[in-house]
Amino acid sequence: MTELEVFTTSNRSLGTITVPSAGTVKDIKVKISKLQQKLKITRQSIRNSIKGKDIKDSASIASVGLKDGKVYVKDLGPQISWSLVFLCEYLGPLVVYLIFTTRPWLFYGPSNNFQPMSLTAKIAAACWSFHYAKRLLETIFVHRFSHATMPILNLFKNCSYYWGFTAYVAYHTNHPLFTSPSYLQVVMGLAIFTLSEVGNLSTHLLFRNLRPAGTSVRKIPKPDGNPFNALFNYVSCPNYTYEVAAWIGFSIMTSCLPAAFFAIVGWGQMTLWALGKHRNYRKEFSDYPKKRKAIIPFIL
Repeated sequence: MTELEVFTTSNRSLGTITVPSAGTVKDIKVKISKLQQKLKITRQSIRNSIKGKDIKDSASIASVGLKDGKVYVKDLGPQISWSLVFLCEYLGPLVVYLIFTTRPWLFYGPSNNFQPMSLTAKIAAACWSFHYAKRLLETIFVHRFSHATMPILNLFKNCSYYWGFTAYVAYHTNHPLFTSPSYLQVVMGLAIFTLSEVGNLSTHLLFRNLRPAGTSVRKIPKPDGNPFNALFNYVSCPNYTYEVAAWIGFSIMTSCLPAAFFAIVGWGQMTLWALGKHRNYRKEFSDYPKKRKAIIPFIL
């Protein structure tokens, strides 16, 4: 058995715990939760120093490098499940957009109650609804999360982003003065959007098959024969590549500036995520393909 003194990241001692020498960081969390009932396992981030980085639950105590029998814990605050956050942030855009589509008089005045929608506006509404319905179904049936929870504040931040942008885009694409671009532009944008959505789903299914249910196992993602997954030969996060491409297609199809702005902001955020995951892959796997980029083949 190993005896450890537990400190907060503000260097305040919480007491002493005893854990199996051959145990894992998860065992440390269990003991701390008994020592401090407020610190549920999901609220804890275990570090080997005050300014150290979060250590995975699966790491062995022997490999952590705890010095002088000390371990540090950071309180991550109230938590909420990843799946619940995803369901809330994706349900909102589906509902908000359809309110603009089916109740236009609420936003444009009573005279627009029976204003006919253009075919392009109807296609845009169908694409937007399909995308977020797909995301909801993926959250329920496809995604396997490596972490059970996230800080509860993320719920409000994420919902504000998705719901707010939806209202911004929907106001313009459903506006009575919305002007449809050329037929060729609509068809081209719709084709890009549709193919990208299929590609995005394909990558999510591949990621799901890499991780057995109930585990946080990580493996190198590789093409599985699905032609859409050939993009794994070139980037680490093709799901983000397809996601960005889908919104570019939507922007082309609608010729809507707010939609283009949404695509640009989303591209920026997903690039940061992709770069982080790409670095982690290269750090974790010594045989990780060196020619892969993070999100844009051959470039980034």
